[in-house]
Amino acid sequence: MFGRKKNAAPAFDRTGKEPVIRTGICTGEKVAGYRDAATGRFVEVVLIRNDGDLRQFLDKYGFREEEVKYEY
Repeated sequence: MFGRKKNAAPAFDRTGKEPVIRTGICTGEKVAGYRDAATGRFVEVVLIRNDGDLRQFLDKYGFREEEVKYEY
């Protein structure tokens, strides 16, 4: 009754979206998200601290590791 709701995967339409990982040059911080091909807008989804975070992002949104593009 007063417990937390489980985070269900949001409705996500993959069409026109490409997975991107942005990496900071100075700090090396990595942020995973996706870019809308039509508008070029980047949406941040998760901070990547280890390989588990990356795997969780890929599984949740249905992307493959080969599809991911890196930006510096």
